[in-house]
Order: sequence, then structure tokens, then C-alpha cells
Amino acid sequence: MLYWALVFFIIAIIAAVFGFGGVAATAASIAQILFFVFLVIFLIALLMGVAGRRRPPI
Repeated sequence: MLYWALVFFIIAIIAAVFGFGGVAATAASIAQILFFVFLVIFLIALLMGVAGRRRPPI
């Protein structure tokens, strides 16, 4: 998912350089949404990993 966010970000940069403002804005919005979805999923996985490594009671 982070890969696709980066791809859309690069598309946005290229479109902005060539003057396609609408395409650049759309691609940047998609990249931003994908990045935040990736961030949320990453944090959930990180918390699940930390919670799963608890020591058993003695």
C-alpha cells in the first residue's frame, strides 16, 4: 500500500510539472488517503505484535 501511495505521489508531481492541475490534485489526494490507511494498518499491526508478546503468568 505504501508502494501505491508513492506511485500516486510521483504521478502527482509529474502531472503538476506538466500543468495538469486536476490530475495532480486527484493523484495527490489518492496518495494521501493511501498513506494514512497504511499508517493506520501499520499501527494496528504494531500494537497487535506488542500485545501478542506478553509473557505468560508464572
